Parts: sequence; C-alpha cells; structure tokens
Amino acid sequence: MVDLHTHSTVSDGSDRPDRIPELAADAGCSAVALTDHDRLDGVTAAAIRAAELGIDFVPGCEISCEIQPGTMHLLVYFVTARPGPLQDELVRLQQARIERNRRLVRRLADLGLPVSLDELEAEARGAGVGRPHVAAVLVRKGLASSIQEAFDRFLAKGRPGYVDKERPLPAEAIRLALASGGIPVLAHPLSLGLQAAALDRGVAELVEFGLVGLEALYGRYTAEERNALAEMAQEHDLVATGGSDHHGTYKPDLQVGVGRGDLCVNDEVLDGLRHRLPG
Repeated sequence: MVDLHTHSTVSDGSDRPDRIPELAADAGCSAVALTDHDRLDGVTAAAIRAAELGIDFVPGCEISCEIQPGTMHLLVYFVTARPGPLQDELVRLQQARIERNRRLVRRLADLGLPVSLDELEAEARGAGVGRPHVAAVLVRKGLASSIQEAFDRFLAKGRPGYVDKERPLPAEAIRLALASGGIPVLAHPLSLGLQAAALDRGVAELVEFGLVGLEALYGRYTAEERNALAEMAQEHDLVATGGSDHHGTYKPDLQVGVGRGDLCVNDEVLDGLRHRLPG
C-alpha cells in the first residue's frame, strides 16, 4: 500500500515533514509521497526519515493552476529541491503567495476580523501560510466555530474574505514538470466540478500537454467515483494514482494511507509512475 498525496507544515498540513513517513509506516504503507502546495522545502527531511524507517519516499509537490472558471491542482512526482525550471517557478509562486497573504490580512481587517501575519506564520510554523492556517486562527480567536465554517463564511472562493493568488496555466505547469524530470498527475479530478463528458474532454486536452496520471483513488471519493475515474485513466493511457490528501488536523477525516478508512492504493501504482519516468 502507498500514499501519493500528503501535506506537511511546509504548506497547509499540521504534521512536520519528517512525521509524514512515520504516519505512513504506522498505517502499513511501503511508500509515501510528500506533495506540499507549491513548495519542496520538506522533501529532504521526509526522505531522511523514510530511509530510517525503511519505506520508499517519493518527493513531489502540488501546484495550483489557473483554469476557467476556477482552479486545477497538479501533483508532480520525482522532483526535489535541486535547480530546475519547475523549482524556479515554485520560488516565484512562493513570493506571490506572500503578497497574497498580505492582501488577505488587509481584507480580513476590513471585515472586522483582525488577523496578523505574525499570527498566521506562528500557526503555520513557517512561511508556508495558506487559508487553513487563516481559518485556524479565526477559530482560535472565536471568530468562527470551525475551520469549515471559516471557509464557508469568509475564505472560500466567492466569500467576502477570499483573495485570489497567482497560478500558472496547466500547459505551462505540465511543461515545467516534464522539463524538470517530474511526472505530472491531475489531482482529485472531481474538484473541477465538471460533468463526465466535459471532464473527459478536459483530461484529453491535458494528455496532449503531457499529463501522465489521474488521481482516481482519492481519499474522499466513493468506490463508484474511484472506479469511474480509473476507467477514464485507462481510456487515456494514464496511470490511475491515489492518495489520502492528508493535512492532519486541518482535514481530520483524512489519514495517511487509509483516507477515511477505505483507501488502499496498491504498490503497483508507484511502479506504473516509475515506468513513465524519462530515460
């Protein structure tokens, strides 16, 4: 069993990067990927701990891409913090995120929700501040009853506290991933909100750009949804990947390896990705 979608304190998870392999080992995983949002800072620490525990580690990240009318997430595997075109883009996106967070703090202040950058960085335990950290601070200050309510009332797209961030287009993100020796995979495809036929057309277009995999076995999907996405992956000659999308306390229903308890991604999935590596 493997888990190819997890997050740590480097982005918007509550567990340290070196804790992710520990959780994977406890769950019985033979391999785990760390896929923080737009960052690779945690992969070295996670890789070291995974080696100590004797489990396979896949370095990666999750990139937010701009589409109409919303956002698409792209998982990229087998990339590390060494120099490369994707890594350069991630540095630029990190700076753009910092500027977005400054605007977000000002927006919340205008709404009568005083939150400081210092508070957000303390919650995030670093520079990788995301909306879950904002939500957690709002809850702690009694301005929301739960992280979900904070999103529903203030932080979700279309709500008064939402501030957009810069994102690359999918074709560019896939190009950079491939140019850096990475494997690009469409994350949680149903989050695009498309009907089956439209999703199929969108996937076909992404394949033309160089997409390699489709995250069919996602932590929150039903068996029927997973099966349908696995069939779609097969039709497009994509690797049907999977993972929990573990965020720790920020998504408490999703646990490393097992998701909501019914997730099991076979080791062969990782083998399938490795077979698609260039060279």
